[in-house]
Amino acid sequence: MLFVRHPRARRYVVTVRDDGVVRVTVPRRGSMREAREFAGRQEAWIERQRRLRERERSCAPAAAEDARCQARIRAKRELPPRLMTLAAEHGLTVSKISIRNQKWRWGSCSRRGHICLNWRLVETPAWVRDYVLIHELMHLRRMDHSRQFWKLVAQACPEYQAARQWLREHGRSL
Repeated sequence: MLFVRHPRARRYVVTVRDDGVVRVTVPRRGSMREAREFAGRQEAWIERQRRLRERERSCAPAAAEDARCQARIRAKRELPPRLMTLAAEHGLTVSKISIRNQKWRWGSCSRRGHICLNWRLVETPAWVRDYVLIHELMHLRRMDHSRQFWKLVAQACPEYQAARQWLREHGRSL
């Protein structure tokens, strides 16, 4: 277990990295004893995450028999280059890209330029996928969903409303 004190953290956070290492974020006024106790209470969740990460690691191309595994591999191969191409077209800089297994989100963007994408995007039409990528990229300019934000999205992706409608109608089936 890796304990990391973070000056801006307000609470304890446990994450499991892809390689199975458990990281516990400790708030600036938190104690190591409380951090260990918190992590101890999360043991069942940590084990589930480790099993999930192990299953994802075993999704090697040679062993990729099922469609989901192949789609995840495809997502890791195809989504980052497309995102970087769109970022360059719009003069934006992305600091990090992650492909995740998210149930409800298609993507997210942090203030530091870390964009997370749902692997299921590779199963959407290209124009819908590009909308999601552009949506997250526009958060690098505006970190909200204000009218100004949607104007940026509309300028970069004129068919964004149709893409949003497609996701509403078909997204849950992916």
